Amino acid sequence: STFVVLLGVVIQLQFMKKNKEGRSPFVYSTDPNFKLEEDAQEQESLLPGQQLLRVTLETKHRAGKTVTVVLGYVGPDEDLAQLGKDLKNHCGTGGSAKDGEIILQGDHREKVKIWLQKKGYKTK
Repeated sequence: STFVVLLGVVIQLQFMKKNKEGRSPFVYSTDPNFKLEEDAQEQESLLPGQQLLRVTLETKHRAGKTVTVVLGYVGPDEDLAQLGKDLKNHCGTGGSAKDGEIILQGDHREKVKIWLQKKGYKTK
């Protein structure tokens, strides 16, 4: 943040962050013992019974296409990607898994809820 005095009024200027959330601003270090903080932080995957996943239907910002979105997964990206792959195979459709959400093309809410409940997840 930067403070500017303009006509006796203090104004705080907020600049946009150049680095994305969760990324380190460090690019290179000459210190041979330097380690990034995020390397030490591995996100643990919760058991299926401890997770509450929300299954919703979205059409906004998707060129009128309907997608099923599964939100609320807590765990590493590799586990999220595997769960997304299993759901895509079960529903026989395309989609993606990133940023903590699984997106499936089409309306598959009931099919997804039943499959997740069989796997032990709590759904809403």
